[in-house]
Amino acid sequence: MQKPELLAPAGDLEKLKMAIIYGADAVYLGGEQFGLRKASKNFNMDEIKEGIDFAHSRGKKIYITMNIIPHNKDLKGLEDYAMELYKLNVDGVIVSDPGVFSIINRTVPNLPIHLSTQASVTNYETIMFWYNLGIRRVILARELSFKEIKEITSKVPKDLEIETFVHGAMCISYSGRCLLSNYMAGRDANMGDCAHPCRWKYNLVEEKRPGEYFPIFEDEKGTFIFNSKDLAMIEYIPELVDSGINSFKIEGRVKSSYYVATVIRSYRRAIDEYFKDPQNYIFKEDWINEIKKASHRDFTTGFYFNKPTEEDQVYTSSSYIREYDYVGLVLDYDKESKIATIEQRNRMFVGDEVEIFGPNKDYFIQTIETMWDEEGEKIEVAPHPQQIIKMKMDKPVESWDIIRKVRRG
Repeated sequence: MQKPELLAPAGDLEKLKMAIIYGADAVYLGGEQFGLRKASKNFNMDEIKEGIDFAHSRGKKIYITMNIIPHNKDLKGLEDYAMELYKLNVDGVIVSDPGVFSIINRTVPNLPIHLSTQASVTNYETIMFWYNLGIRRVILARELSFKEIKEITSKVPKDLEIETFVHGAMCISYSGRCLLSNYMAGRDANMGDCAHPCRWKYNLVEEKRPGEYFPIFEDEKGTFIFNSKDLAMIEYIPELVDSGINSFKIEGRVKSSYYVATVIRSYRRAIDEYFKDPQNYIFKEDWINEIKKASHRDFTTGFYFNKPTEEDQVYTSSSYIREYDYVGLVLDYDKESKIATIEQRNRMFVGDEVEIFGPNKDYFIQTIETMWDEEGEKIEVAPHPQQIIKMKMDKPVESWDIIRKVRRG
């Protein structure tokens, strides 16, 4: 068995570095053009270069999203952009539109092109169509079961890679092709500007009873009829591997660095543990419990086992579950004094009980006994965003370790 690639999202450079440090084999990100996530900060060309250099120096890969569904005006500059990416030695670009594919393929024929989930590929004949045009990786539509995926992987050429989403937010529309945002908010989801109206609160109005709003679900608060639970497949690593999937993709380019680190860390541990001894592999609840310490909705297995039912929707709220706050990032640690230099991310107080974790190691708990500011003065609270503080640690820590605490109230 070949170990699958663990593919992480990145909305900015810090998230890219965090993903790789915490165990990702590859990272996908968007530039300032042609991608589908306007809400993330995205990368300019200098940042893309820095990200590629950081990844390649560690034996990891970078893929760039170019998966908009373009109108004529949106094709302007595409050739130059693709050529720039090729010169930076990017490992691949992700596209959904045949026209975009054609332009890139004739401009830089040696640049690997991956077919986006937006292309809604659901069968092996469609894969062979794209394969014969030169595609060597297909990101399948999310609407496929294990049975269908396994049939696909058994019938496509061995040099064709299959990528699927295994974790993150689910879109109510087929493979993300949604007109709801455009209609209700004037923001085109297929151009990267989704307003997420599927997460809004809806009621039913009968034609002859204007002004009378009926909840579709029997609840006095109304209902969120389009609101899916989040996908989570960490409990099913053996089934994912057995299906022949080459790349396990995590959703979340607009999520926080803390989210990326937490989710990637758990999937990395689960995958590595499975490949140590597949026959005796046992899933550890700690892995999914750690993921639950990042912002999330309730979890679903999506379409992998069967078509989603009402049990896979959230009818009461569109809010995330947030039980922990990301409060600090370790920048440095002095082994002799046992004092860490920390960049604050949320308020910390002397007396707070915090959890500290890093890649490839378990978290430990300690109480903050003393904090100092940059001038060496003792402080009772670190209230300023990205404030640099020092703190004595109960156990050794390293750069990029994360500090979190249970949310107050």
